[in-house]
Amino acid sequence: MLAVHELTKSFGNIEALRGVSFSIGAGEIHGVCGENGAGKSTLMMSLMGIVHPDSGAIEIDGKAWTIEGPQRAQELGLALVAQEFSLAPHLSVLDNIWLGHRDVPLFHRRAKFRQRAAEALRLLGAEYNLDRPVGALTMGERQIVEIARLLVRDARLLILDEPTATLSDVEIARMMAALRALKAKGSSILYVTHRLGEIFEICDLVTVLRNGRHVTTRPVAGLERRELIALMLGRRFEEMYPAPRSHSSPSQGLTVSSLRIPGIVEDFSIFAPRGEVTCIAGQVGAGAAAIIRSLAGLIPGATGSIVLDGVALPIGSVSKRVRRNVAFVSEDRGREGLFRRSVLENLAAAHFPKCRRIGLLSWRKVKRFASGVCPRVMLDGNRLDADAFDLSGGNQQKILFARAFGSEQPGVILINEPTRGVDVGARVEIYRVLREFCQMGYVLLMTSSDLEEVVGISDSVVTMYRGRAISRYERGQIDMSTILADITHPVGITS
Repeated sequence: MLAVHELTKSFGNIEALRGVSFSIGAGEIHGVCGENGAGKSTLMMSLMGIVHPDSGAIEIDGKAWTIEGPQRAQELGLALVAQEFSLAPHLSVLDNIWLGHRDVPLFHRRAKFRQRAAEALRLLGAEYNLDRPVGALTMGERQIVEIARLLVRDARLLILDEPTATLSDVEIARMMAALRALKAKGSSILYVTHRLGEIFEICDLVTVLRNGRHVTTRPVAGLERRELIALMLGRRFEEMYPAPRSHSSPSQGLTVSSLRIPGIVEDFSIFAPRGEVTCIAGQVGAGAAAIIRSLAGLIPGATGSIVLDGVALPIGSVSKRVRRNVAFVSEDRGREGLFRRSVLENLAAAHFPKCRRIGLLSWRKVKRFASGVCPRVMLDGNRLDADAFDLSGGNQQKILFARAFGSEQPGVILINEPTRGVDVGARVEIYRVLREFCQMGYVLLMTSSDLEEVVGISDSVVTMYRGRAISRYERGQIDMSTILADITHPVGITS
């Protein structure tokens, strides 16, 4: 259906694509994997006509085409759902589904478009009110609307960039079923994701890019996860997770007793020692993320006892946590982590009081602080003046962790999904940073929906199901199948 031959694209001195070639058959789901900077985004934008290759050819049905822009791509049957939503929040679901469709005339029969929009949503297992503003939908529901927009365009090739990053398990299952239905009808899907489990679940073939080059295209059947990671990284899977070193303080840490969050969590207790990574594992909606937010002081309705090194922390007080060096890293870094300001300002945002001179902010001290923490999280110190939102997802995440450095005493880092939307290479660097925090004596309490990550980085794991703690496992006992059994339907829990 589509083939690219020796595609090359440079931005100044940076070669984003270097002679990339591969093809996609009709009715095929084709995965694309690679670290940030591997060339995935440039490849997708080249196919959609957003950027124009310096050389090479794009063929559709055996004929070479020059794709001048997104309208031309749409004419040729190509459509993209980007990682960043392109929805208009104040418009209705119906209007968003048809927004940008090249065949919608100035005067049209709305009833016809309502019917087609409803059919597209039903194919995705969704029954949304078409007149509801998109701004009132959840992140997962908005992703479904984005995909429905492609379906009403009768796209022959759907390009999906991280389509499940914001979806719940139920929504992911619906979307996977919809993609299989589209495949059965002959549609082709280019599936770009950092979640390697989805490659093995849904894809027929996978293409690996590294440093702008095509590494391999392989059938998924018979390919092992460790082999795929090695192809992406250029190094062995075993090198992903740094080995823990014994620096824990079993008598010091964060003690949570009888925590309750109305309608979400019942009577939750945990101890997270200093110098270790403690993980709360549960499906989306099980309450793990809400626990982290409540410990960060962000859910005032929560009740219970929180004690750090023998000193109580009142629930709902963010300011007192900041004074005790309790940091929160959100799963939604765009909305709750970063400011639309420079990397420099984002790094130093929590440390401005230390960067004053005679009562005024000293930019020399700010730059000194930022330059000092960049190497610790492997962040390019030459990009301090860049807008933080122009960085890759992995580098944005590093900014959030870098803020916790520079404190005089090791504190607590509360993390929801430490590597969401982060490529495999950046994950390796983030795991190293987490271990460095452990070496310094921090308490690290995190949640993750990636079971491979839970098993690889955790020193202890507490499993959750429907707001209740099920079991605790220490290193040596942590097993993926056991954790999966706990968080899906544990023995003895029927409601």
